[in-house]
Amino acid sequence: MTAPPTARREALPGSQFPLGATVLAGGTNFAVASGVADGMVLCLFDAAGAETQIPLHDYDAGVWHAFVPGAGAGQAYGYRAAGPYDPAHGVRCNPAKLLLDPYARAVSGTVAYGPDVLGYAGGNPDVPSTTDSSASVPRSLVVADEPMRPGNPGHPGSPPHPGGAGHRASLGQGYADMIIYEVHVKGFTMRHPGVPAELRGTYAGLGHPAAIAHLADLGVTAVELLPVHESVPESFLVAEGLTNYWGYNSIGYFAPHQGYSAEVRAGRPGGQVAEFKAMVDALHAAGLEVLLDVVFNHTAEGNQLGQTLCYRGLDNPGYYRLDPGDPRYYFDTTGTGNSLNVGEPVTLQLIMDSLRYWLTEMHVDGFRFDLAATLGRQEGGFEQLSAFFDIVSQDPVVSRAKLIAEPWDVGQMDSYDLGRFPPLWSEWNGKYRDTMRDFWRSHPVGLGEFATRFCGSSDLYGVARRRPTASVNLITVHDGFTLRDLVSYDDKHNEANGESNRDGTSDNRSWNCGAEGPTTDAGVLALRARQSRAMLATLLLSFGIPLLLGGDEMGRTQQGNNNAYCQDNEISWFDWAAADTDLLAFAKRLVAFRRSHPVFRRRRFLVGTETSELRWFTPAGAAMTDGDWSDASALALALYLDGSDDPDRAADGTLLLDDDFLVLVNAWWEPLDFVLPATRPSAEWQVEVDTYDPAFPTGPDLSVPAGGHITVRPRSIVVLGDPSGRTVV
Repeated sequence: MTAPPTARREALPGSQFPLGATVLAGGTNFAVASGVADGMVLCLFDAAGAETQIPLHDYDAGVWHAFVPGAGAGQAYGYRAAGPYDPAHGVRCNPAKLLLDPYARAVSGTVAYGPDVLGYAGGNPDVPSTTDSSASVPRSLVVADEPMRPGNPGHPGSPPHPGGAGHRASLGQGYADMIIYEVHVKGFTMRHPGVPAELRGTYAGLGHPAAIAHLADLGVTAVELLPVHESVPESFLVAEGLTNYWGYNSIGYFAPHQGYSAEVRAGRPGGQVAEFKAMVDALHAAGLEVLLDVVFNHTAEGNQLGQTLCYRGLDNPGYYRLDPGDPRYYFDTTGTGNSLNVGEPVTLQLIMDSLRYWLTEMHVDGFRFDLAATLGRQEGGFEQLSAFFDIVSQDPVVSRAKLIAEPWDVGQMDSYDLGRFPPLWSEWNGKYRDTMRDFWRSHPVGLGEFATRFCGSSDLYGVARRRPTASVNLITVHDGFTLRDLVSYDDKHNEANGESNRDGTSDNRSWNCGAEGPTTDAGVLALRARQSRAMLATLLLSFGIPLLLGGDEMGRTQQGNNNAYCQDNEISWFDWAAADTDLLAFAKRLVAFRRSHPVFRRRRFLVGTETSELRWFTPAGAAMTDGDWSDASALALALYLDGSDDPDRAADGTLLLDDDFLVLVNAWWEPLDFVLPATRPSAEWQVEVDTYDPAFPTGPDLSVPAGGHITVRPRSIVVLGDPSGRTVV
């Protein structure tokens, strides 16, 4: 039975705008959307957990609303939705279930899994449960909006708000200079010796000077945070003593996850909001942009047998895409049991309101959209002209943010949509990842494929007149092996996940370099180090936006676990004491090299006569022919980059002149002699990068004229520079 409230209370009509809980003079306006509920009750909770129910009598355009005098910041609340419970027709209202506000700015408490959080009774999905869930579910918290934060440094390269005065620099320029660092808020600092113990694993920890110093010294320009929306772990993980560490199980799209808050840890619920804002301010002050990995493709409520926490109980057919043939089931393109219904206005508004909130109130700079193909499924199939993409392109705030898609989802004929997103978007380039992994383990991908990916994937983006920065280049990310594990394991080792090593992909395109896992073999260790440096150099020299997995620069390992989503422990946390300092020093030099040379940060694809700036040669110094490109077994080539002809322009119109460069690539397992091709008549080439040796260059300075020879050692890249070309225009 539903527990009786301690009191009932009346309220004033209030306003249907905006949705959520809005603190005003004298009280708080509450507004929640539901197009299927027959009645809505606002439930307020005092510090002892006693519930006061307030029936909402006013309903306008799908929104229930009321103004509650005396309610203010910190008030805990939830909703109960009365109405039809008819799973066969897709509706699941049940007033016995306390529901989170979809627009809650903060959440307190977690889910205690059991029968009371289910909307149905006795294992029969057609029978509504009468058991009250309020003791087993979290509460929404009222949060007051802050005025403009005094002294906020705003975005590093843009106005404090995307919709504010002074427009953001053009997309091509803003993206071209990016080096993204993908990182987990908790894992980055849980073992950091320079972060105070009480701040480790929190927003305050990531905003601490000791944590920021690593990012600033490395030279990356943006952090991409794994999901920070309020999330809850799946019940099967909790039963196994695990959790959803990555956070791809969202339940609140406006609320910073309370588990990453030092304020909440210290007993101050709701403090996560101000703490998150302070972290963003600190990162901005250090010149770092903040991108959020957002999960607008599904929620934590699971399939038709899952728990009722929020959206399902408020408006199941409004928020979720249902099977048109049998609406008791969900149309699942995410592999999680449900998919958000981006063809419905209530869901589109939720997503857009959330994006604007994080940009204008929390001051983040952009987003990476998980399984973003689902967002283009207005009618079921992926469409570049879907309502979501149209709304984003027209929105004066969101359209100016940095927008990055994971361009695929699950289980559909059109689930892989790489290259199909609209012009505003950049995309995680899965073809780049696969090609570079295979190339460096000497698999025959073809030199043409390597060259296309290295130069920004013009086959995917150039035809559509998008920029090279539409390609977010990645070799490793959170999902899969770390770089250290990519060169240390042939097979996944996910036993700790409790699924008998069945979870996680088996297609890793990895190579253990001669021994599986940890080894003391000096030759194997040296080869692994060379492979790591070659792939890091490939990533940071390629056209497009490099995405570096946090920890790869210091040799972080997950002991072969390629699906560590449930490992909130030493498997996932950075081990700062075991950092590979040689690899870190190499990574810093590579990052600095990229940032110093605009020729490696091309803002446009070269066409027509401009293509002479990019010339490809065989190791013998001859121009590549069709026969050379079609040789599937070839693993070596040279690229000439002209730093002065047809250079890009900076925002102020300044020509971005640069040195000339030769990039010599040898993926063979033996050293290879390269003849330096004829480029400029007076070229004198000097070694700038040699991935075979982490302390490049070594020995006396090397200067080689055109026609000279240089040996590129096994599985390595040598970059030669000629500064004399810069003066030729």
